[in-house]
This record gives sequence, structure tokens and C-alpha cells, in this order.
Amino acid sequence: MDKERIEELANDPRFIPGIYDYCDRWCERCAFTSRCMTYAMSEEAFDSPASRDVKNEAFWSKLGDIFAATAEMVKEKAKELGIDLDAFDGDETAEPVRHIHDIAREQPCSRAAREYAEIVNDWFEANKWHLERKAEELESLAQADVPGTNPADDAVRIKDDIEVIRWYQHQIYVKLCRAAAGMLRGRFEDREDASEDANGSAKVALIGVERSIAAWAALLPHFSDQERAILRLLSVLQRLLSQIEAAFPAARAFLRPGFDA
Repeated sequence: MDKERIEELANDPRFIPGIYDYCDRWCERCAFTSRCMTYAMSEEAFDSPASRDVKNEAFWSKLGDIFAATAEMVKEKAKELGIDLDAFDGDETAEPVRHIHDIAREQPCSRAAREYAEIVNDWFEANKWHLERKAEELESLAQADVPGTNPADDAVRIKDDIEVIRWYQHQIYVKLCRAAAGMLRGRFEDREDASEDANGSAKVALIGVERSIAAWAALLPHFSDQERAILRLLSVLQRLLSQIEAAFPAARAFLRPGFDA
């Protein structure tokens, strides 16, 4: 994909500007892929089975081509706007940026999200046999054709719930670190755009927490012997939800392009 094609896609009226800035990156579950430039670029660039395989050299080759085309386009746009890219001194800016990110990672919300991710890892590691036993149980019910049961549907729902939990497990932390960094930039650098970005990122984190709560709650009836552990996870998420709302009171009102407006 060359820079001309990227520019052509950027000017395509089908696409909602900025919709990809505040999404959860779960394209397979998204209702707006037809309106997303990032998705279109991905589909066009990785249009063969080989180019979609992360382990395949063709994948990295395609990714390199996109990077090169984008870098060339950025240089041309900077020249048009009179911006000297070489004037930015990385050594001068790197330390403050690192400092902000270090602080962001240690904000209460970020720490709580990191702890949640670790607890989730521990639960899945400790309960591999529970999951295996549940799979065997559902398979036995399916073979026995027991009236009043629907093991196939139960299996699909359990799989979906686990996918939701795993998808947001680490993403909540990442989004909250970005939100905290934006909040710090907005406060110390007087940047309104950074504060707005913080609210957008925090909203994505809130959505991830709420969906995780729903997924764990849906799993609970299937793993009654794990009630205490799952209730603990739910309480951790509920506290995290309250923390996010307190730290980013404007997050709920943020309008994500395409999704909310």
C-alpha cells in the first residue's frame, strides 16, 4: 500500500474520522468496520492467508510497506505545513515523556487494573481443570440428549464470556495508563486536547470493565464451586469502576466518534 492509496482512503467519505481512536480494537465484534479506515487498510493490506499470518514473513513485509508509505506521507505533510521534523530533539523530550508514563502507571486506577489482570491470570491458571471438567460435562450432556438442557448453547456462551474476559483483561490497564498520562499532560502542560483524550480512553476502559463484569456474572452459574473467587473478581471490578468514575468524572459524557455520535 503506497501513500497515494492511504491518502485516498483518508478522504473517503464512507469512513468516520477518528472512530479508531477510542475503540477496543476488537474488529471481529465491531458493528462499524465498514466505516473504519483502519479496518479497511488492514483488510486491503493483509488480503491473503499468508499476509494474515503473524508468523509469516509476508505479514511483516506488508506491515513494513505500510509504515514506509505512512512515514513518507507524514514527511510531505510536514513540509507543506512548514514543520521541521528534524527540529524535534528526542533527547530533550524523552525524559519528561518517560516521567509522565511512569507516574501514569502508578495512578490508583492503573494499579487496580494491573492487579485485576494478575488475579484473572491466577484464576485461569488455577482452574484449568475446572474448565476441562465443564467441557467434558457439556459433552456428556450433549451425547445423552438430556431433556431441558442445551449444552451446545451453554458451551458457546461460556466460550464467548471467556473471550470477553480475556480480551479486556489487559486492555483496561493499557487504556487507563493512557488516560492517566493524558490527564497529567492536560494538567501540567495545559493541553485541552490531552484532557479530552484522557476522557475518551477512560470511557473505553469503563466499557471494558462493565463488559467484564457482565461476562464474569454470566460465568458464575456454570462454576458454582468457584463462587467465592468469581465474586472476589466482581468486587475488584466494581471498585475499579467506581475509581475510574471518580478519577475521570467527564468520561461517561465523552462522545466517541461513530459509537456515541
